[in-house]
Amino acid sequence: MRPDLVGYLFDSLDEKERSEIDHALQNPATCGEIEKELAALQRAIQPLERDEGFIEPPAGLAARTIAAVNQASPTRTPSSATKGPTLSPVSDSGSIIQPRIWLDRLILAAASIAAVVLLAPLLMEALEDARATRAQQNLQKVAVALQGYADAHNMFPTPPDAGPLSRAGLYAPTLVSEHRIRPDDGLLVYPGSPLNDKKFQVPSREELEAAVGTEEFEKLIGIMGGDYGYTLGYRDESGHLKPNRNQHRSHHPIMADAPDASGEQSSNHPDGAHHIVYEDGRVERIWVTSSTLDQLHRDDHLYLNNDGKIAAGKDIEDAVIGDSHHQP
Repeated sequence: MRPDLVGYLFDSLDEKERSEIDHALQNPATCGEIEKELAALQRAIQPLERDEGFIEPPAGLAARTIAAVNQASPTRTPSSATKGPTLSPVSDSGSIIQPRIWLDRLILAAASIAAVVLLAPLLMEALEDARATRAQQNLQKVAVALQGYADAHNMFPTPPDAGPLSRAGLYAPTLVSEHRIRPDDGLLVYPGSPLNDKKFQVPSREELEAAVGTEEFEKLIGIMGGDYGYTLGYRDESGHLKPNRNQHRSHHPIMADAPDASGEQSSNHPDGAHHIVYEDGRVERIWVTSSTLDQLHRDDHLYLNNDGKIAAGKDIEDAVIGDSHHQP
């Protein structure tokens, strides 16, 4: 983490240093990582905002404190050095006053609380980063499976144009049926996902077809793609749904963290991490916030087509990632 970011938050940098960070925040290649670090620092120092105000001490507090200390500390005489340890005097209420021990315990408790308050956000940040890294590694394995399918079929898995199986998440049962991924290998759920608690398994295409028309089918189409969305393909000028053929385009997404209800971003990772699998097999991880969504939808909206709809793309360059149940 860059130490100058702390100075940036506290407005303690000189003009040149602050200008360098402002320039980096405007650079698409570096802004995502810097914004992530700034967000982590802001969460870490947020508890300090509670101490911004000045608390006026009660009148006479200092005098009363000194008097209490003098009263609690026994007066030592030359002869007392040869005697054994003495107990602190007993107050009128009968309680033993041990000011030094009490103060030490108070300082220790305060230090412990401060450590927890300051370190907990950083520990959570490290945990989320580890989960995101694990998710990226899993998606890399899925990307290999998709590349293998495309090599064998001359196209990526594509849902049918119509019918009950016309769903974005059909890619997962298709890969399972061809034994390119295992139904229970956990590649399609991110670490910490609620689906982990449900012992999620990807159904095979045969199991999905057998469940058509039942309540089980409606449940399966909602989760069969795991926590990730998949390309809905595109329609040609005649309106026919066309599959994505592997042109090894490094800019064309075919899979990503599934969109949430807003259709603007994914809520899989609290820190704003988004994973995108591209046609050439590359897996990218970027961080976005509500104010930097344009980084997620740079040249083409990730979750909507050129008409602003969750549907198949309007042309071959219009990529749309749909959630498991979405139809082209």
